[in-house]
Amino acid sequence: MDILIIEDNRRISEFLIKGLEESGFSVSLAENGTDAREQITICQPDLILLDIMLPDMDGYEILQYARFKKLHTPILVLSALGQTEDKIKALDMGADDYLSKPFHFAELVSRINALLRRQKIYNKDMDLDHQLLICDDLSIDIGRHIVKRGEEVISLTHQEFMLLKIFMENQNKVLSRSQLLNSVWGINHTTHTNIVDVYISYLRNKIDSEKKKYIETVKGRGYILRS
Repeated sequence: MDILIIEDNRRISEFLIKGLEESGFSVSLAENGTDAREQITICQPDLILLDIMLPDMDGYEILQYARFKKLHTPILVLSALGQTEDKIKALDMGADDYLSKPFHFAELVSRINALLRRQKIYNKDMDLDHQLLICDDLSIDIGRHIVKRGEEVISLTHQEFMLLKIFMENQNKVLSRSQLLNSVWGINHTTHTNIVDVYISYLRNKIDSEKKKYIETVKGRGYILRS
């Protein structure tokens, strides 16, 4: 598996390269945003480790660029910015996970492996061209990343698409916030974040019609997509 490290601190990058290579990964390095954007486009790594504070542009710009290019590579942010709002901002902009510095290397490898396992399943789904999930007049084409309500195409962000996909795969089942956090954002425990509720609101605004409200709140338990 190829991992791209985007990090300008030479001491940290050397530590990461040594540890990851000993763990069996192939590693490349970009020390600024410009090189990072080029490597993301050309090399197409299996996973990206991204620092936020870079010399020429911040990591948030890299996130925007990667998702604008429809790159579905898992992005794990490694940053000294450890406030809740920093994590929420990165996750909202397309990061798949966030680990604050300093960190235990064993935890980093565990998170990397978890993201790669999820991506393997995701890629398997993407290989199934025109696989459709349908709920009433709402449909989601897994292979082509297309969501429709009737004949109307609905534009969703990467996280919105993944959230809707989880609901479509589990119709008429109550999904808790912790289940959704783990499935979409790779967060394995409850945190002080309302990111699930925010993205449910985003989805409702995009997929609901006057005739049909798809995602219902189940008080004290989570959410359900009823068909």
